[in-house]
Amino acid sequence: MENQTMVRNFVLLGFTEVQNLKSLIFVILLLTYILNMMGNIVIITITLLDHRLQTPMYYFLRNFLNLEIGFTSTVIPKALFNLASGNRTISVAGCFVQAFLYLVFGTTELFLLAAMSFDRYVAICRPLSYTTIMNECVCRLLVLSSWASSFLLLIGPSLAIFQLPFCSQNIINHFFCDSAPLFKIACADTRLLELVGSAAATFSLLSTLLSYARIISTVLNIPSASGRQKAFSTCISHLTVVSITYSSCIFMYIKPAGSRGLDLSKGVSILNTVVSPLLNPFIYSLRNKQVQEALRQAFAQRTVFFKKTQTITA
Repeated sequence: MENQTMVRNFVLLGFTEVQNLKSLIFVILLLTYILNMMGNIVIITITLLDHRLQTPMYYFLRNFLNLEIGFTSTVIPKALFNLASGNRTISVAGCFVQAFLYLVFGTTELFLLAAMSFDRYVAICRPLSYTTIMNECVCRLLVLSSWASSFLLLIGPSLAIFQLPFCSQNIINHFFCDSAPLFKIACADTRLLELVGSAAATFSLLSTLLSYARIISTVLNIPSASGRQKAFSTCISHLTVVSITYSSCIFMYIKPAGSRGLDLSKGVSILNTVVSPLLNPFIYSLRNKQVQEALRQAFAQRTVFFKKTQTITA
């Protein structure tokens, strides 16, 4: 206990020590963050305004993209500030708040992806009962359950992380506060806390896989090739997002801690917090004709309005 002195701040090592490379990373990260926010906000706005997109599928998508905004904003602004200012410190309270929000948003995303896979299961396997089963009340309950499950699951472990002793070690080998690098510098047994994180990710993954196993089984029994293709096309976007999200999650939280280094985990974290949220709006819009049509109509109306404004001004 004599060595367990009070740690007041943590130092985030970030990406690199090379100044020119820091500047390049700052520009890339800033542009990516701006594009990410714009893409998500555009899709959210379209699903709110277009009456054709007022369905359970787009209700879940809208909530998922809102989560992506919160998830990315928890990490990237602080990383940009550290790169621009050269100040790599973060307070203990700020570090734990960032870690808690990151875990809550991320875990809620996993549960919401499971709910979205259930929606696709009902749409394909129970099409005649879809509107009855996936009514407005059920959709809201699934979203609220995703939030509540994440919060209840993480509040205990998060408080436990806050109580961890760090024995004067305050250097975090990461660009933000995550549970894995915090466990690395804690001078306490953290295996139980790591197990809780792995269990949450595994449970969500198994729920999603079960839904898609039933979907694939149903689709393969469709007699016509065109029918099978149409059925698969309704969930290919979601399946792509699920693959990207869970692959990074498995690497960081389900895979045993001793089998990967934090430097490699930083690269996977960039995929999870920067690249994946940027790609999601494009994945859903490029693979979905309804979203494409809604976007074309919105841009056409915007162009007509702009021309009318110019005419009146002239």
